[in-house]
Amino acid sequence: MEQRISLITLGVSDLGGTRRFYEEGLGWERGNAHDDVAFYQLPGMVLALWDREALAADAGVALEPTGFAGITIAYNTRSRDEVDEVLRRFAAAGGTVTKPAVEAEWGGYSGYGADPDGHLWEVAWNPGWTVTDDGRTVLD
Repeated sequence: MEQRISLITLGVSDLGGTRRFYEEGLGWERGNAHDDVAFYQLPGMVLALWDREALAADAGVALEPTGFAGITIAYNTRSRDEVDEVLRRFAAAGGTVTKPAVEAEWGGYSGYGADPDGHLWEVAWNPGWTVTDDGRTVLD
């Protein structure tokens, strides 16, 4: 198996509301016109939003109550100041800042926000990594 992630799908309770969070609040562009799923082209991969119940059924698992699912999604910034700006944007778009950004023990600057469905996003600046002009994060 090659070392790659092609698609991450987030199960959401209100597809329309969550689409508004990502599209109107964060300024992301949807890459499809379907009403029952939303795809967003990211550098090197795709993020999808799909109804939480439909996703659980598709995976053949029981729909469990929400809570910490043991996973976070990370958004790396090109600068320290951009971390605070992205977290402000999460809050203004209807998300929640679950942990304001602080100096991290690993030498960077990091905080956490959650989308309207509680999916956690770490927003971080890592001085040892590079974010390229096309948005790819590169381990230095």
